[in-house]
Amino acid sequence: MRVPSYAGSSSLDPAVQSTILAAVSPPAKLTPKGAATRARIVETAAALVLERGVGGTSLDDIRSATRTSKGQLFHYFPGGKVELVHALAALQYERVLAAQRPWIDRLDGWDAWERWRDALLAHYGSQPRWGCPIGALAAELAGRDPQRAVDVAARMDDWCAHLRRGGERMRANGLLRVDADADALALAIFAALHGGLLLMQQQQSLAPLRAALDGALTTLRAAAA
Repeated sequence: MRVPSYAGSSSLDPAVQSTILAAVSPPAKLTPKGAATRARIVETAAALVLERGVGGTSLDDIRSATRTSKGQLFHYFPGGKVELVHALAALQYERVLAAQRPWIDRLDGWDAWERWRDALLAHYGSQPRWGCPIGALAAELAGRDPQRAVDVAARMDDWCAHLRRGGERMRANGLLRVDADADALALAIFAALHGGLLLMQQQQSLAPLRAALDGALTTLRAAAA
């Protein structure tokens, strides 16, 4: 059994990480130094929230960990904690999406689905903490903080939509039956994925995620033409 310890950084390639940070940058122009400071705040906040949860992480905690003043923090995040949670949700989602690429953008054949499965297992198996950061955010905010939950839920919906489009490609390519329901298949696969991630966190083992993904692909193959 692997016992992960928090390392405070992503396992992604630095070039990919740079692209991710650029994707979640604010629309306002910042100097290179300002952009670097903002990115450092977002990454540190993401680490703290992963460890303590949104409710257990205050702006003072983030200020202390990043050694920034209250004025600096609100300069980069005028909306306060709501805006900061939006930024770290974007960061975590872009990280997990990048880990699934290029396969999640294809999913047009059986090999692509198998490679998508392998990419997920490799990503979550390499993380310093068990579980899914974006899934954990969605679970914590659902029902208790609607203002922030909406944004995270939209990212989960987008993730599931990638799987639905994959099912549609498979059907168009004649690999799934013409009556195969791409929406239902995507939801079943997505539910299995996140059920596996939850059990993976509880059991501190990659085995539940592997079993869940294998079962999800078995479901997909049951709809084969």
